[in-house]
Amino acid sequence: MPTLYLVATPIGNLEDVTLRALRILGEVSLVLAEDTRTARKLLSHHGVPRRRLLSYNEHNMRRRTPQVLTALREGDVALVSEAGTPGISDPGYELVRAAIEAGFEVSPVPGPSAVVAALAASGLPSREFTFLGFLPRRSTERCRLFAGLASDPRTLVAFESPHRLRATLEDMRQAWGDRRIAVCRELTKLYEEFFRGTVSQALERFLEPRGEFTLVIEGASLERPEPSEDAIRAALGRLTASGMSAKDAVAQVARDLGAPRRRVYSIAVAKADDT
Repeated sequence: MPTLYLVATPIGNLEDVTLRALRILGEVSLVLAEDTRTARKLLSHHGVPRRRLLSYNEHNMRRRTPQVLTALREGDVALVSEAGTPGISDPGYELVRAAIEAGFEVSPVPGPSAVVAALAASGLPSREFTFLGFLPRRSTERCRLFAGLASDPRTLVAFESPHRLRATLEDMRQAWGDRRIAVCRELTKLYEEFFRGTVSQALERFLEPRGEFTLVIEGASLERPEPSEDAIRAALGRLTASGMSAKDAVAQVARDLGAPRRRVYSIAVAKADDT
């Protein structure tokens, strides 16, 4: 039975690839790549015989999927992402599902992962964690996400772009307080950097962020301190500004922040009187 191989590729350093991955890439009849230039560079660097390369990304996946299924009927196919493990925060998931539904074998070829690399080196608990993928672009959506995770005790891992890093850190501090965080920049690359400290310290460190960032954030304390009045006011403001009624906003903030509903209600009343 022809197989779709999900081949993990380096997240930066080209030496971080397994022998099995190189063998598979040299044997399959077709290599699908999120960016064929990156894949070609990897194959050339390791002397892998030139294979047929075909782009497969979020812009062409609907058109490409039927072509790939046709190719699988004729032989094995390998999928590689821009970096790391295919199917994690990239369009590979759609192809995996289509291949399974069509009756083909799907086999992972494990290797590099920015999520695991950042978590392992973060110095934060790694027994349980929640992967958030790429965070929402808009502050309102990020704040809604963060509010829902305010009481989650698991370590959190997320990807963020340099031009949104500072805004995201501000939103985190507003939603969660000054938690511990590991800001992992340019993992495995020449200018790799690990910053370990608090969210406030990270804001002081990264004044002009550059590069690719993976964030590892401390989970909520099981003995969570009472949220401040400012945090409750800010949460109420975000929810009511999004169109939620004052009554529903009070209930959600009390639930998300773990604050007594009566206290949240009294702050909401005082906030309304101020305006």
